[in-house]
Amino acid sequence: MPSAHERRLALRAALGGPGPLVLPGVTDALGARLAEQAGFAAVYATGAGLANAQHGVPDLGLISLGEVVDHVSRLTESTVLPVVVDADTGYGGPLATMRTVRLLERAGAAALQLEDQEMPKRCGHFDDHRLIPAAHMQAKIAAALEARTDEAMVLVARTDARSAESLDAAIERAHAYAEAGADVLFVEAPRSVEELARVGTELAGLPLVVNVVEGGKTPQLPLAEYAALGFDVALFANYLMRSMLSAGRDALAHLAATGETASRAEAMATWQERQELFHLPEFGAAEAHYDRPWSAPGVRS
Repeated sequence: MPSAHERRLALRAALGGPGPLVLPGVTDALGARLAEQAGFAAVYATGAGLANAQHGVPDLGLISLGEVVDHVSRLTESTVLPVVVDADTGYGGPLATMRTVRLLERAGAAALQLEDQEMPKRCGHFDDHRLIPAAHMQAKIAAALEARTDEAMVLVARTDARSAESLDAAIERAHAYAEAGADVLFVEAPRSVEELARVGTELAGLPLVVNVVEGGKTPQLPLAEYAALGFDVALFANYLMRSMLSAGRDALAHLAATGETASRAEAMATWQERQELFHLPEFGAAEAHYDRPWSAPGVRS
């Protein structure tokens, strides 16, 4: 398993790669393992997905820092991939943000995303956002940078000003956050290709994130078009969760209607696929290795 520092370096390398980094969102260890198996370079610990899938509540800032830290610890233990963490508002002002950074860094996060909404925050593709002053967000970014002990950890600064104010305000804020030291910029919810082009042109210089929300406010485009518009990261925060939701609903409807599962065998992962995904053969080998008479080196048994 690579160290947290090695994963942070790997994420930085991926951000500087020749093409956009495709970042799938995951809500649990299963999702992280599937993303790893599929060959992705990193995963995104989605805050909305955590709220929905693990707690059954909407993305309205209801999940606590402690719950996020526990969740991230499980994710980083379950995959070799760098984990980009949605840290919402940092859970308070600059001092609270410093504590958030330290706890999530200790949990193994490769990157943290902070946003400029007031608490409690709302999903970026909802309406009625309220923002903190840009200078306050700059102070939180500065505090976050001071708090990290590993300079390889990436800081993503997101602004929701496009929804709360205007695209001009969002671009102005993003420039301010870059000046404060953010590593990556994330202008949430541009409304058109023209708006995406403005973001890509006027914020060129740092890696830029586009959040692809199926049915959301930002146009869905081929990856090459996002790249041509200047975006370095294509975030698909809840594609996996929504796909699994649909598949699970179909599976349960079948069980409720028929009382059997044998006829859907081809729509399920096999027993062997499941066990291999969770490394049962390796655990079995380790168990067999230690399930034998043992003595310390140089000591006769």
